[in-house]
Amino acid sequence: MSAQVFTLPDLGEGLTEAELVRWLVADGDTVGVDQPVAEVETAKAVVEVPSPYAGTVLSRHGAEGETLRVGEPLVSVGDATEAAGDAGSGNVLIGYGTTGGHEGARRRRRAVKRASAAATPAAATPAAATPAAATPAAAAPTAAVPADAPASARPSAVPAATSAVPVATSAADGAPGERRPVQSPVVRRLARDHGIDLATVEGTGPGGMVLRHDVAVAAARAAAPTAAAPPPAAAERATVPTATAATGTAAMATAATGPTATGPTATGPTATGPTATGPTATGPTPAAPDRDPRTGLAVREVVPLRGVRRAVAETLTRSRAEIPEATTWVDVDATDLLALRQQLTGADGRPVGLLAILARFVVAGLARFPELNARVDTGSAQIVHLDGVHLGIAAQTDRGLVVPSVADAHRLGMRGLDTEIRRLTAAARDGSVTAAELTRGSFTLNNYGVLGVDGSAAIINHPEVAMLGVGRVLPRPWVVDGAVVPRSITQLSLVFDHRVCDGGTAGGFLRFVADAVESPLSALADL
Repeated sequence: MSAQVFTLPDLGEGLTEAELVRWLVADGDTVGVDQPVAEVETAKAVVEVPSPYAGTVLSRHGAEGETLRVGEPLVSVGDATEAAGDAGSGNVLIGYGTTGGHEGARRRRRAVKRASAAATPAAATPAAATPAAATPAAAAPTAAVPADAPASARPSAVPAATSAVPVATSAADGAPGERRPVQSPVVRRLARDHGIDLATVEGTGPGGMVLRHDVAVAAARAAAPTAAAPPPAAAERATVPTATAATGTAAMATAATGPTATGPTATGPTATGPTATGPTATGPTPAAPDRDPRTGLAVREVVPLRGVRRAVAETLTRSRAEIPEATTWVDVDATDLLALRQQLTGADGRPVGLLAILARFVVAGLARFPELNARVDTGSAQIVHLDGVHLGIAAQTDRGLVVPSVADAHRLGMRGLDTEIRRLTAAARDGSVTAAELTRGSFTLNNYGVLGVDGSAAIINHPEVAMLGVGRVLPRPWVVDGAVVPRSITQLSLVFDHRVCDGGTAGGFLRFVADAVESPLSALADL
């Protein structure tokens, strides 16, 4: 059978690699053009990769958790018509051998229905051995295993005459062309963290979409030990580990900075044969040494530096190594700004967010001090000043710190800025923010106040040259017209690249924004 090798495509924005999070198909599956075959995580987002070919999946290149570089083989797809004419579909259903294309799809759907209808645990009963097909392709059929099983649970081949019982295939094994509602990245991640197969979860959202609540309920139900469907018995009665659901619930963050709390997990025993039971395989984890060689302390866990955390580490390391940053700050009376906010309503009738008002002042400040809206080209030893502002908004999410940016912020008013900031922070939380939105910023606005702190000598978001931070707003004694009165005080802190300007420019920009915060009506009249 001729094979078309689909390589990991260029994901844009200079990204050169991605982590293979989850396979959405199994060997032997029939796929169509533009059908997602894998879920990968780049430094910017979690995305589904669609196949450009239609046919039968011959082999998948890489295990879940493995990092692939752009251009490396991802999946090999054989021609479906040729496969049907030569040796059936290649969709090996354990206990049945290979089947024809459409008939195989029907049998697979019936097998799924039979497996899902089994509501009570049953002892594994060996079935009669199925004679191997006479074709060469059927001499060593590939065992179909769930796409979300660990790599160790995916044998490349089993003897053709193996006695086995039908097992349920994964969600990716559905009939060709069947498409379930697209689930949000946060729901997929929550399900993956708890070992829940979304195909087994009944969605309560629009069109059957699975919501976070549905995954939490499924995880809670999986808390009780249950016997999983018995895997096929090999010639020497070897057992194949079966990935099961790690139970527990996760309290998802309700704010951009809220941490994600995960509950303790527990796994139940899985039946591995007619007379034997064994522990549940929960997937490969980094091996931790017993003791840390430097401190001598016991090692609790070893966490790979990958995905968003790795991208953040690389960006901040480069920033600290290349940029000679300096920090300046000032305390500001925001009492009048808070009063004005109550009079300004957004398109949805809610008061405009403080961050949107500050964003408007920042954009105006950058128009007066354009040196801070630039980047340094070290290769050509040039400072590149930008015409227009893509304003980055720092957001802490369960995947790490990300900075989506409001495109053409200089063209938007307060209400427009408020709408875009709300949209971007929501997209950052659920993982739907695009790579372009995460990499196009020219200046960053960072709200430290939601962390409960006053300020920070932050690291600049390379290749930008400045970042303005705003701290929490607290009632403090303040001198007004010679009298000490309680006022609402916040702190503004500016981190800037000393290569593009000196303290006079940085101080002038910071003072402009501070004056606008203290006298917002006057500032708005001038904008």
